[in-house]
Amino acid sequence: MSGPSPSSTPSDFDQFYTVTAKRLVAAVYAATGDLAEAEDAVQEAYARAWQRWDRLTAEGDPTPWVRTVALRLAVSSWRRARNRMRAHFRHGPPPDLPDLAPDRVALVHALRGLKPEQRTAVVLHHLLDLPIEQVARETGVSPGAVRTRLSRARKALGAHLADAEADADTKAPTSAPAPAPHPPVCHPKEVPSHG
Repeated sequence: MSGPSPSSTPSDFDQFYTVTAKRLVAAVYAATGDLAEAEDAVQEAYARAWQRWDRLTAEGDPTPWVRTVALRLAVSSWRRARNRMRAHFRHGPPPDLPDLAPDRVALVHALRGLKPEQRTAVVLHHLLDLPIEQVARETGVSPGAVRTRLSRARKALGAHLADAEADADTKAPTSAPAPAPHPPVCHPKEVPSHG
């Protein structure tokens, strides 16, 4: 759907958002107990309100509509999470995936340590083999910015993976285990004689 018609101004919506958003997030947070879920639900409710802004303002105060939508979205999210948990308990955990090779685990860990925009550039360019120009289009930045992100990401990945390799080397035994000691040798003179 499109945004409001020319008779409605963005400043009306902006003012409504400014006046009502914090209180609505607090209400949904109180209902769900999850701030991230509350913020997501409220954000989506305001996006839907923007699409219907002319109709909502023509009907009066849009606050109850936005609040109802936000609470319903939050409850739907909560229900989905609850159903996932029920399915988990009913069917057990998902089957184990084959173990990843240690180098893949290290790579995933290193990628998580990158800034999100660097990680996105690395994944799109190196893992999906997209050209830099396409990565630039998809991320909304210049090709030069993509090259910079890739360069910085490679440097960070190199340092992280080198550290991981050094840690693995220090944990690995550096020499063969020491042989078991020989049993003590008893000399006949040292053995007491009985009688």
